[in-house]
Amino acid sequence: MSAFEAWIGRETRAKDTLDEGLARRWLATFDLPKPRNGEMPQGIHFTLCTPDAPTRKLGEDGHPARDDGTDSFFPPFPLPRRMWASSAIEFRAPLAIGTDISRTSRVASINEKDGASGKLAFVDVEHETRADGVTAIFETQTLVYREAAEGDVPLAPPEVGDDGFDHAAWDAHRVTQPDPRLLFRYSALTFNTHRIHYDTPYARATERYRGLVVHGPLTASLLLQFAAAEIGENRLSRLSFRGVSPAIADEALILAIRQADSGIELGAFAGDGRQVMKASAAI
Repeated sequence: MSAFEAWIGRETRAKDTLDEGLARRWLATFDLPKPRNGEMPQGIHFTLCTPDAPTRKLGEDGHPARDDGTDSFFPPFPLPRRMWASSAIEFRAPLAIGTDISRTSRVASINEKDGASGKLAFVDVEHETRADGVTAIFETQTLVYREAAEGDVPLAPPEVGDDGFDHAAWDAHRVTQPDPRLLFRYSALTFNTHRIHYDTPYARATERYRGLVVHGPLTASLLLQFAAAEIGENRLSRLSFRGVSPAIADEALILAIRQADSGIELGAFAGDGRQVMKASAAI
């Protein structure tokens, strides 16, 4: 039994508008053209109803600070490192420019474990995103909290090796290279102040990453755009993804897709074939 069970069931609500300005900035970030019918590509929802904690209430890592008050949505685990571990997304309707957005977020479960790297806490959060009053997206995000990294642990992930990506195992692939400019813009779009995405000294010295870390939802958005290029816009009914290893800015990121018995399999890989993200989808 978790000491933080009182947080299960807590809800928060937010409102937003998918206006022309946000749509234009999102499209510019990914070098995408404006859609003719006004329906935005899948992945735009990550930039809507984002957390808006005042700067004075941010923690050392840049995330909103947590405490045991009734206004604290996330539990105050004594674990300072936070990561977006996975998501399961249902796409029920496209999001169009000019739509009024509302989102209800609910803490669905909390699990604390002892792992090989120390204590871990997992929080599942359900997000229901409604567009003009109609449910358009339902997503369950899993966040993981970890102990502080020791100052002498090797930087992660390992340096890119000599092995290569097995492109023959996939139906199609694309090579991209997220750089700090893309990470900065995506942090701005999502109002994400986690320092691992823009503060290299902090990322290396405190959280022991080898460089700036590419956001999990940014990698997922790139996979969604790759899938759209292969099968068409707004055709996925669901996407599930799980982070496997950090992707580092200014390094090759290989996006791949193939048909599988269960639907569509997607993946993101480092240049040497190290898997960064596993994903599956359905039309």
